[in-house]
Amino acid sequence: MHLHDVWFILIAVLWIGYFFLEGFDFGIGVLTRLLARDERERRVLINTIGPVWDGNEVWLLTAGGATFAAFPDWYATLFSGFYLPLFAILVCLIIRGVAFEYRAKRDDERWKRAWEQAIFWTSLLPAFLWGVAFANIVHGVDIDRDKEYVGGVLDLLNPHALLGGLLTLTLFTFHGAVFAALKTLGDIRQRARALAQRLGLATAVLAAAFLGWTQADTGNVRSLVALVVAVAALLGALALNRAGREGWAFICSGAVVVAAVAMLFLALYPDVMPSTLDPAWSLTVSNAASSAYTLKIMTWVAAIFTPLVLLYQSWTYWVFRKRIGVQHIPAPAHAPAPVDHEPAPVDPETAPAPADQP
Repeated sequence: MHLHDVWFILIAVLWIGYFFLEGFDFGIGVLTRLLARDERERRVLINTIGPVWDGNEVWLLTAGGATFAAFPDWYATLFSGFYLPLFAILVCLIIRGVAFEYRAKRDDERWKRAWEQAIFWTSLLPAFLWGVAFANIVHGVDIDRDKEYVGGVLDLLNPHALLGGLLTLTLFTFHGAVFAALKTLGDIRQRARALAQRLGLATAVLAAAFLGWTQADTGNVRSLVALVVAVAALLGALALNRAGREGWAFICSGAVVVAAVAMLFLALYPDVMPSTLDPAWSLTVSNAASSAYTLKIMTWVAAIFTPLVLLYQSWTYWVFRKRIGVQHIPAPAHAPAPVDHEPAPVDPETAPAPADQP
């Protein structure tokens, strides 16, 4: 196995880790509108990912940086051809981060509602657009002999890609609902489990359509194995969620994300971006890779720093492992004080005299 094959696997692992972690992260953002009934429940959901959402995005930065260094031609073609959807994702991630930080800066209901709307939309759109992007990568796009994308933006919105976007949006929301059931207490926990069950069934339908289409189009034996694992994990997640085993259900919902993304990379290999104009013009792990010396240096750097990042992030999740409920959220400062309709007792010795008496 050559180093460019190793780095294709490592980049696949980075994207799998990103979608596993940011998947439930996006799902929680969508659930602030689908699941939460009031401000305190929205705060509960936001607090479940508050300590970890920014760390989850490290995986995206690392995946993008590794692609740039290990496969510069892949990076150049991908980011130039998919410029608008990737730029939209970037804008959403920036606004989303600002929304998490600024939502509680003012005790004003309109201010908070505006940032909560921003959290919802900037979670929903990337969850959809990532599916569109990866569906196009696996299916193939119009790449010419100069390794340049010559199609248009509308070419990326084909039926296969739109179906992939719907799958990732539904799958991430399902993953987030299972995570919400794992991390919350009380009524919101029960409603998260019920919603996860419905989302899981919708995910099963979309996964059968999209992953089956992908397997028939570009699949192989390896991707078929990953497809079977994804189906088994989804069935397990539904059964465990129904039984109230939130921890195991979350592991299984995460396994669905892992297996589904792994299937896409297994179906893609040894290409990194197939050309629909001519298979000879496709970008592969060999013709899009950096020099062997560059890959060797990158391997040493990754071997040193990757375990440190994993240890730190694992420690973060361990520290913030406890459940949270509305009882942990103080009532809003602008909430009206409770009114006692019973008249207060009056002391006749200290009560003021009526106005018509001397």
